[in-house]
Amino acid sequence: MLQPRLLSVVPADDNTLLLKYETGEARVFDVKPYLSGAWFEALRDNSYFRTVQMLPGGIGIEWKDGQDIAPHELYECSIPLESKG
Repeated sequence: MLQPRLLSVVPADDNTLLLKYETGEARVFDVKPYLSGAWFEALRDNSYFRTVQMLPGGIGIEWKDGQDIAPHELYECSIPLESKG
């Protein structure tokens, strides 16, 4: 299944990412389970964690040293943010 295109990614202080998709969905992805591995160790530094960037075309996310999370994982393992209204 193709995931919808990302419109934005916003890092939060609790090592989560707020993801907004072209479908209008807002979802929260928890990065904490990844922080125990050596490849993602740098993400423990909050200032580095906050440098996350969206890849061109909204196809995923990445940090400057190459850490990334697969687009399908971002979507499938994130939790829908309840809209208040």
